[in-house]
Amino acid sequence: MIFEKALDILLVHCQGESGNILVSGAPEIPGATILDKMNHLNNVDPSLRLFLTREPRAQVVHTTNLLLPPTRSDADAAFIVLQPDRAHPMSGSNCICVVTALLETGRVAMREPETIVRLDTAAGLIVARARCQNGRCLSVSLDNVPAFVQQLDVAIETPKWGRIIGDIAFGGVFYAQINVDQVGLRIVPEAARALAEAGTKMKALLAEQVAVDHPEIPGLNEIAYVMFRDYQPDGSIITCTTLKPGRVDRSPCGTGSSANLAILHARGQARTGDKRVSRSIIGGTFTAEILSETTVGGRPAVLPRITGQGYVFGRQQLRLDPQDPFQQGFAMSDTWGPQVGEL
Repeated sequence: MIFEKALDILLVHCQGESGNILVSGAPEIPGATILDKMNHLNNVDPSLRLFLTREPRAQVVHTTNLLLPPTRSDADAAFIVLQPDRAHPMSGSNCICVVTALLETGRVAMREPETIVRLDTAAGLIVARARCQNGRCLSVSLDNVPAFVQQLDVAIETPKWGRIIGDIAFGGVFYAQINVDQVGLRIVPEAARALAEAGTKMKALLAEQVAVDHPEIPGLNEIAYVMFRDYQPDGSIITCTTLKPGRVDRSPCGTGSSANLAILHARGQARTGDKRVSRSIIGGTFTAEILSETTVGGRPAVLPRITGQGYVFGRQQLRLDPQDPFQQGFAMSDTWGPQVGEL
């Protein structure tokens, strides 16, 4: 087969969550900043995202990170998170995948025992500290953007579960975090489909009932994810972030863990220097730490550090064929869930 135009992709996961990386072949994305480029992908031309994140080239669990040159002088690289519903500004697990791939492929020079990688994202500058040995990236610690609470104890009216109480917080994107027992479920693999459906229904209700707006970054004005949580007696948290159109995050979720730190700090249950372990639905772990306190638009905020590990496991090359009848991809409810029509 002759590849008239090829997209080169690295296959990567972080604690089981797909975080593939498009490293070459992408068209030029208009915009002076990464935020501008993300808004272009969302509001003007979604074709690249649709090509990469839907069938027949991808499945519901796949995320592809668009690797870009940085638009700011203090960054080594830039990326945008492409998912089936839209392009997103930041993701902890995907950021860990990007750093791991940059270092293990030599796109950023690896220095042992630690390499610092600075990433330009639509949510701001991310500083990553990678622990390196024998050419491998053993772990990545992300100094995330400031995390803050939008509102605690928000009441959400639902037709199925009655009144649900949740917390709204920003950790790179906006989250609604809800104790899982309120929807009568547990965070275990056999409940993944039910959790995904509950989360996507809750997200739609939140869009009608709760408004969010980042005070310093224009355009970050939606609740991206619903994260179910289950606090444990030892201080750890089991997380389950739900993603449209109907799946759950396989990782403990870095931005969600950052938002959780902001919530705990706002409640007086965590302070600077404290660490918390986040566990995923399949048992993967991140460590979340409060580095310091700050403010965002006059609101109290924390600077979080998230530590986890990614794995590069393969390569893929996709052909962009102008005769392909499914250039925009498609999604079917047999695997994508009943909310597929909302994409």
